[in-house]
Amino acid sequence: MTTSGVAVWNPDLNEIAEEAWERNSSELRTGYDLRTTRRSLSILLAGWANLGINLWTLDSGTINLVQGTNTYNLPDDTVDLLEHVIRTGAGNVSTQVDLTITRISVSTYSSIPNKLQQARPIQVWVNRQAPTPQIVIWPTPDGSQQYQFVYWRLRRIQDPGAGGTYTQDVPFRFLPPLISGLAYYLSMKIPGAMERMPALKAQYDQDLALAMDEDRDKSAVRFVPRQQFIS
Repeated sequence: MTTSGVAVWNPDLNEIAEEAWERNSSELRTGYDLRTTRRSLSILLAGWANLGINLWTLDSGTINLVQGTNTYNLPDDTVDLLEHVIRTGAGNVSTQVDLTITRISVSTYSSIPNKLQQARPIQVWVNRQAPTPQIVIWPTPDGSQQYQFVYWRLRRIQDPGAGGTYTQDVPFRFLPPLISGLAYYLSMKIPGAMERMPALKAQYDQDLALAMDEDRDKSAVRFVPRQQFIS
């Protein structure tokens, strides 16, 4: 048996749209058809941000903290922060240290009596406002040393893009739910396709469940029981 020897297939938006329309027993014919397809795909991808951790959207960043300033902007495409530390002595192998900073709620932050108190930050409130999310840290950084806020975040999945020539910001493993989900969304709009909606939704749910189950952290987990003593 002779195989191709390559594994690089990554369809552009035109191919994805054509497949989704064909699953609705229809054809992509006009510019408006492509525009409404692109809009449905954008809505689908926005919904995936609510499913949990999409590992391919995980990246990291740093913010240099300034003495007396406790509020800093995150990138606009930030969905949420997963982990964060305060780094001191950055860039020096003998002095760099990452220190824990605890995430708190707005209720906890609002109850802090002196929000301008300066010291090494130990708490952070993630203010997920739109369009620019922010972090608010406490205590406010002092001038004893240079602090960095180091974070690992989930970013938004990139937009489908204008026209139909862009590939999508998903790994190949998520192409099945991407296409079946788009077909399901289009079935709500294509005349005569509504009767196919239950079957398309069932296929989408199955494809998405399989992809989400595979897209998870596979590192070892160790659970240690907490011992409590009653005197």
